[in-house]
Amino acid sequence: MGNKPLIIIRVFFLVLCIAGSLLLTYSIPDWKEHRLQAVIVGLLIGVLVILVDIAIKGFSLRGLTALTFGIAMGTIVSFLLSVSPLFSGGDPETLYLARLGLFVICCYLGAVIALRGKDDFNFVIPYVRFVRQETDVPMIIVDASTLIDGRIAKICETQFVGGGIIIPRFILSELQRIADSPDPVRRARGRRGLETLNALRKVKTLDLKIHDSEVSNRQEMDAKLVFIAQSMKAKLLTMDYSLAQMAQFQGVVWLNLNNLARAVRPELALGETVEVDIVKPGKEENQGVGYLEDGSMVVIADGRNLIGKRVTAEVVSVLPSAGGKMVFAKPTNRAPAPAPAE
Repeated sequence: MGNKPLIIIRVFFLVLCIAGSLLLTYSIPDWKEHRLQAVIVGLLIGVLVILVDIAIKGFSLRGLTALTFGIAMGTIVSFLLSVSPLFSGGDPETLYLARLGLFVICCYLGAVIALRGKDDFNFVIPYVRFVRQETDVPMIIVDASTLIDGRIAKICETQFVGGGIIIPRFILSELQRIADSPDPVRRARGRRGLETLNALRKVKTLDLKIHDSEVSNRQEMDAKLVFIAQSMKAKLLTMDYSLAQMAQFQGVVWLNLNNLARAVRPELALGETVEVDIVKPGKEENQGVGYLEDGSMVVIADGRNLIGKRVTAEVVSVLPSAGGKMVFAKPTNRAPAPAPAE
């Protein structure tokens, strides 16, 4: 149904081409005997134009802008060269052919160079939005590692993230490539990234944009992400440490969900109680180990015999560690010891 209006327009265009060719046979007396040939020529011209239309189906407005700019620059360069002293004298026909060839070459080179750098045209007006009082709209570039992590969707659902989320098209291609990997682990990671993307699309309060940008090889992906963020004055959300360091070196503000998770961890004070499942024995004798929801390790004194149970424990000390915090606690609902045998 979505292509029906387009089909109607194409059929109408073919009819116009045929009708135009017939009108030419009536207006030119010498063509009256070649009406059938004129109809065929008009039909072929219409079909050729429609085929060109189908061939450039994926040609974006940004690509058309780049192409127009390249042709315009090529025309200007060829004109400046043609009026230079290099073409001041000589055979008129030779000069005409030389100018024509120069025009074609300059336009071709201008168009090719402009299309190869078409991504730069998006940075002239990178993210057009009309905001009252000319307020800057915060933008966040998201990479593949963040989508694979998956937590960004839940964070956006809580409306803590405002402004625009931008995902370059080559990130979508990378996720699809990972999802099609023969390795089951990589395939699962890629599919989780695609599921996260679909979850982001369903968040009504989120302004999600796909940045029409490509890379020639995977090695350029990190550099292109930093370049896009730098050019659009956006922040870069990534879980990749090397990419974050590259962004920091280029002066791009980068975000990491692990840093956010550590920042929102609740502060535990001495004497507070926590509920935790003891999952394994500790290093010291009679110790049990459990984990809070934020990943903090809780070491329970005299908890080895409570492995597999959920206990309420009182915090006795909190120590910082490389992975966050290590909490030492003692159970408050310890089961009574069995009575001695008679």
